[in-house]
Amino acid sequence: MEIVFQHLFIQLRQHTKASESQCRNVAARITDEVVRICNESPRIQASGEIENWGKTLANHRFKQCLRYYKLGSARGRVELQSLLSAMVYRYISPMHGSNTYQGRVILIEDFLQGFYVEALNNFRKEAKLPLTYSPRSLLELAEYMAFCERYAKRRISLPGRRSQQLIILRAQTFSKKQPPETSVDMDRAAEGTPSESEDRGDPIVQQLRALLASNNNNPTDTTLRDTIIEEVIQYLESRKQSDCADYFILRLQDLSANEINAILGLTSRERDYLQQRFRYHLIRFALSHRWELVHQWLEADLERNLGLTAREWQSFQDRLTPQQSQLLQLKRQGLTIAEIADRIDLTPTRTEKQWYKLLELAWEIRNRSVS
Repeated sequence: MEIVFQHLFIQLRQHTKASESQCRNVAARITDEVVRICNESPRIQASGEIENWGKTLANHRFKQCLRYYKLGSARGRVELQSLLSAMVYRYISPMHGSNTYQGRVILIEDFLQGFYVEALNNFRKEAKLPLTYSPRSLLELAEYMAFCERYAKRRISLPGRRSQQLIILRAQTFSKKQPPETSVDMDRAAEGTPSESEDRGDPIVQQLRALLASNNNNPTDTTLRDTIIEEVIQYLESRKQSDCADYFILRLQDLSANEINAILGLTSRERDYLQQRFRYHLIRFALSHRWELVHQWLEADLERNLGLTAREWQSFQDRLTPQQSQLLQLKRQGLTIAEIADRIDLTPTRTEKQWYKLLELAWEIRNRSVS
C-alpha cells in the first residue's frame, strides 16, 4: 500500500497548511487503517481488487478529513455535534421530569461528551498511539473528528441477523441508565454554572473562553473565531507549549476536569498547574501577540475605543501618562511598534510592554463595568 500512502501524503501537503511531519503521520495512520480493513474483510479479499478497494477507502477518509479541516476547529465541532445529535435524537429522552425539546438536547450534549472520550480512546488503540495522545494541530483535530463520524456509524451485529449503528446502541444504553437526579445537574450546567475554578478566574480568560466555546451562527463571527482558535494553537505550539494546546482543544469540547485528567494522564495538581500556564499564554496572546484580531472579534478595537463607553474612555485617558497618551495616539494613526518607539524614545521591547499595559488597563475598566 505504498502507493496509497504516497497519494495521501501528497494530497495532504497540497490541500492543507500542516507541516510535512504532520501530513506524513496522518497519511500513515489512514494507510494503516485501510490496510487493516482490507485484510480483515472477507468480501474485499475475495474480490481480487484489494488495491482498488484500498484506494477507494483511503480517498473517502481523505475527503472526510479535508472537509473537517476546511471547516476549522470550531465549525467542524459544531458540524460533528449536529450530525451525531440528529442520529441519536429519537433514542435519548429523560426518564423523569418533563420530556421537553430543551431537556432532550441537554441530555444529548451530555451523552456526546462521553462518546467523544470513548472515540478518542478507540482512535488511540486502533492507531497504536500512546494513551496520552491528543490532537495538537488543526489537521490532527480534523483527523480525529472524521474518525468520530466513522466510529459513530459503525454497524454492530445483533442477534437475528440484524445490525445497528454503534452510536445508537450507546445512546440507548445511556438513556436507560439515566438517573432521576441527572436532569437537575444538566439544568445547572445549562445555566452556565462554572465547573472549574479557572472559569471564575481572570476575566480575560473567562470572556475569551465563553466566546470561543459559543455556537454563534453569524458567518463573519464564526470565521473570525475559527481563525483565533487556529492561531492560539499555533501560538502555543510555536512556544513549545503543546500540552497547553492539548488542554485548549479539550476545553473547547467542554470536557469535564476528570475527563481531561484521564485523556492527558494528569493528576488534579498537574492539571491545575497546566491551567495556570495556559491562562498566562492565553492572556499574552490576547493582549500582546494578536491583540488586533482578538479585540476586533470582541468589538473592542481602537476604532471602537477599545470597547469602552464614552465615560469609560475618558476615565481611561485620564489615567495615562503623557508618554502613554502619545503611544495611544500614534497607535490610532496606524504606526508600527518600531515606528512608535522612535517617536517616544523607547526601545521596541519597552514600547510593546507599555502598549500591553494600556490594553490591560482598558480590559480592567471594561470588565469592572460589566461586573
